[in-house]
Amino acid sequence: MPLSQYILNDIKPLNINDKVSDLKMMFNELTYSHVPIENGGVYMGCISENDAYCFEGDRTIADCNYAFEGFYVRSHTTWLDVLEAFAQNSCNIMPVLNEKNTYLGYYELNDIIGLFNETPFFAEPGGILIIEKGIQDYSFSEISQIVESNEAKLLGAFISKMESDVIQITIKIGNSGLNDVIQTFRRYSYNIVSGHEEDSYIESLKERSEYLRKYLDI
Repeated sequence: MPLSQYILNDIKPLNINDKVSDLKMMFNELTYSHVPIENGGVYMGCISENDAYCFEGDRTIADCNYAFEGFYVRSHTTWLDVLEAFAQNSCNIMPVLNEKNTYLGYYELNDIIGLFNETPFFAEPGGILIIEKGIQDYSFSEISQIVESNEAKLLGAFISKMESDVIQITIKIGNSGLNDVIQTFRRYSYNIVSGHEEDSYIESLKERSEYLRKYLDI
């Protein structure tokens, strides 16, 4: 999906010769984490709100150039890579440059997250499973085979946690009959960290436990 329609230009970069007081005033009027800085039309980087309030207002922004953060994306960068850039830089504004490093505008975090929410992983009905296995023992091809062998559709999968030698994978399956899928994952030695309400295996264990408790109470 092309992102050019999401490039915004309502905020112009401040010039490196502007005063820090101008920068602080802009932060007072905005809800952005950073403000882009330019010099002669060339993008120099961004200054964060936290850093801006550490400087004297009568200084020029050029005096604070050691605080510049040089993050940006290209106009052809895919939305998933743009989302990753937001996360890596802890920001809610992302400058966009063309191949000649000309500043084109910026992306706003909420717009890019909105694109993520429109993907089938979130938009399509289905069930979410979180499965767990040894980091050397899992494979996405096996996960796909398990899901599809039970006549279910895999809408998405990603690694949601990696700790020591264990990995967790969050998957979305596009139908409501997830019980067979869950049981097959167990047969392939996957641990079900978080399952669907149709997981009759857990319900069966609960029923047997309750039956045993009542039997012992007799």
